Amino acid sequence: MTRRRSRVGLTVLIIVVLILGGLGYGVYHLIKKAQPFALGEHCLVTTSDGTLDLDIEQAQIAATIAAVAARRKLPDRALQIAYVTAIQESKLANLPFGDLDSVGVFQQRPSQGWGTVEQLNDPVYATKKFFAALEKVKHYKTLPLHEAAQAVQRSADGSAYAQHEPSAKILTGAFTGRVPKAVHCWYPPADKPVTPQPKEARKQLVRALGDDSSADHGWLIAEWYVSNAQKYGLREVHYGGMTWTAEAGHDGWLKDDAKASGAVRIA
Repeated sequence: MTRRRSRVGLTVLIIVVLILGGLGYGVYHLIKKAQPFALGEHCLVTTSDGTLDLDIEQAQIAATIAAVAARRKLPDRALQIAYVTAIQESKLANLPFGDLDSVGVFQQRPSQGWGTVEQLNDPVYATKKFFAALEKVKHYKTLPLHEAAQAVQRSADGSAYAQHEPSAKILTGAFTGRVPKAVHCWYPPADKPVTPQPKEARKQLVRALGDDSSADHGWLIAEWYVSNAQKYGLREVHYGGMTWTAEAGHDGWLKDDAKASGAVRIA
């Protein structure tokens, strides 16, 4: 009788373990699938130099700065200088306020001739003004990054820019497109259906980059679209045999079953 009870008890225990194991497996995958949405809006930037966590706005601004730099055919050095400046001044955010009358990504001052408040709160305009000033700095390509940034900004502590050099290097590799598949973003589904605006997305890309030729800037364009996907309601970005989708954005770039195209495709 004791043996029989033991066998029954063991059988029940095994069944319970299997049930709990199955539930655990299901719960694990539910949590894994829901985690990005629980964490809200987010972007991950990864290159051989490291990984950076960005919010959606930071990724959008980083992508825009890279696009403007490409339009002006500037070297990576110029882009890195812009990034250390933007990180220090605003944490890559388009601030409507700042010290004294400073505004925008680079905290430029209307009273110092940088432009109007409205202009400086436009990341494309603000970036163009920053690069125009940087190009006037003698030997900026060989100066230490923080010295070149300080020559443009004339801030209270120019050495503060230096701490952001590692981040600037990661951003430069990713948003220039030199490192493919380096950027992916995710965000919760909208409460209401969103109508995709691919034409408006292309218009704003061209405004920053000058054109949307994938031949010259394929991965730069692809990363720009991913960073701006939420803003323009884009559901998919395809390039180079890879695809990013809003539905599974947290999984990053996945292999595209469709035939690889030489152009960036969005929907």
